[in-house]
Amino acid sequence: MYEVHGQPYVDEKASMTAEKKDSGGSRDVFAEDSVHQIQYKTLSWQAVSLLMIAEIVSNGILSLPSALAVVGIVPAVILIVFLGIFGLYTAKLLIDFKLNHPNVHTMGDAGYIMAGPVAREVLAFGTVAFAIFGSGSELLSSQQALSTLSNQGMCSMYLVIITGAVAFLISLPRTLGSLAWMSLLSAAAITLAGFIAMIGAGVNPVPGRSLTVTASSNFFDAFLAVTNPVFAYAGHFMFFILISEMRRPEDAMKAAWCLQGFATVFYAVFSIVMYVYIGNTVQSPALFSLPPAWAKATFAIALVNFLFCAGLYTHTAAKLVFVRIFRHSEHVYSHTLLGWMVWTLLCFAGIVIAAILAIAVPIFSYLIGIAAALFAAWYTYGLAGFFWLHDVYHLKGGVDGLKRRPIGTTTAVLTIIAGAFICVAGTYVSIKLIVGAYANGQVGRPFVC
Repeated sequence: MYEVHGQPYVDEKASMTAEKKDSGGSRDVFAEDSVHQIQYKTLSWQAVSLLMIAEIVSNGILSLPSALAVVGIVPAVILIVFLGIFGLYTAKLLIDFKLNHPNVHTMGDAGYIMAGPVAREVLAFGTVAFAIFGSGSELLSSQQALSTLSNQGMCSMYLVIITGAVAFLISLPRTLGSLAWMSLLSAAAITLAGFIAMIGAGVNPVPGRSLTVTASSNFFDAFLAVTNPVFAYAGHFMFFILISEMRRPEDAMKAAWCLQGFATVFYAVFSIVMYVYIGNTVQSPALFSLPPAWAKATFAIALVNFLFCAGLYTHTAAKLVFVRIFRHSEHVYSHTLLGWMVWTLLCFAGIVIAAILAIAVPIFSYLIGIAAALFAAWYTYGLAGFFWLHDVYHLKGGVDGLKRRPIGTTTAVLTIIAGAFICVAGTYVSIKLIVGAYANGQVGRPFVC
C-alpha cells in the first residue's frame, strides 16, 4: 500500500498475484492448539541460536586456516569478517520474508510465492539435497574422528555405518524443540574443540614455519581458498524451518545476531591462531596438523557435534518432505501410526542415502563443493536479494516502491549478483578439482576401507 494524491492506494493486481501464489495465505505453517499431541512452536530465540551455531560452526572452522595459507592472513581475515557481516544482512532479509509470509516453511515455499511451482520444486529439491550432502559430510567427519581415535584400527566404511546409526536416532524426534537440549551440548563441544585445538597448536608450534601476509595466486587457487569461508556460513537454508518452530518468530533476528556474531569472531580467532602457530603447512581439516595426542583430544570432543549435525541435517530433509505430504493434517499434530511410519522411513532413507554417498562415491567430498556452489550460494546469499525485491514490489508500492529505496534496491541486486558469481565460480572450481583428481589418480574406489 502507498499513497496517491494523499490517499491510501493498494496495488490490487500485485496483491492478488502474491496471494494467488501463496497457497497458504497468511496461515502459519504450524497451527497452535492445546489439544495437539505434538507441539511444534516451542523454540526460544536462545534455542534457535544454539541450533544455528551447532549446525553452521560444525565443519566451518576445520577448513578455514588453510585459506590463510593460500591468499594470506590479511585478505583471508578481511573476507571472513566481511562474509560474516554479509551473512547477517542476508539473514535479515530472509527473516523479514518469513515474517511477511508465515506459511513459508522452506525455501521451496518461498520459491512458490515468488515464481510458482517450478521454483518450488527446484528449491525444495535443493534443500533436501544439500541437507543430505551435509549429513554425509558430517558422517565423514565423524568417521575421520573415530579413525584418528582408533589409530586407523577399524574399516572406515564400518565407522560410517556406525555413526549413521547414531545420527538416525538423533534425527527421530518430531520437533526441533526436542533437539534443543542436544544443540547446547553440540555447540559447547565444537567451541571447546576449537579452543583445545588452538591450545594444542600454541604449545606445539611448527619450527621454522612460514607465514604469508598477502599472497598472489591464480583465480583457481584463490577462489578455491575463498570457498572455505564462503561456505563456512552456509546454514541459511535451515532458517525458515527453524523460525517456523519458534514461539515468537519476531525474535528470530536476535538468534541471527548471536549466530553471526559468534561465528565471525570464532572463525577469525581460530583461523589466525591455528595459522600463526602452524604456518603455510596447515592442513584441511586443520585438526590433522596437530600432534597426535592433541588431534585425538580435539576430535573426541568435536565428535559430539559431528553426530548431532548429521542427525539435524537428516531431520531437516525429512521435515521438509513430511510437512509437504501431510501439511495441516492430523498426522502432523498427532501420534498416528501412519505419521510415525512415514516420519521414521524418511529419516532412515535420509541417513542411508547420506551414508551410501559417503561410502560409495569416491568423489563425494568434491560433490559437496558442487552442492554448496549450486545451492548454498543462493540460499545463503543470492536468494535474499530476490526476497527483498519481491516483498517491496508486492507489499510496498511496486516499481515506485523500489525507486523510493535506491540503496536497498541496489544492495539487493548486488546480493543476487554475488550469489550468481559464487554459484558459477564455485561450480567451475569444484568440477576442475574433480577432473584433476581423476587425472592424478587421487580418486579411490567405492566400498573400500
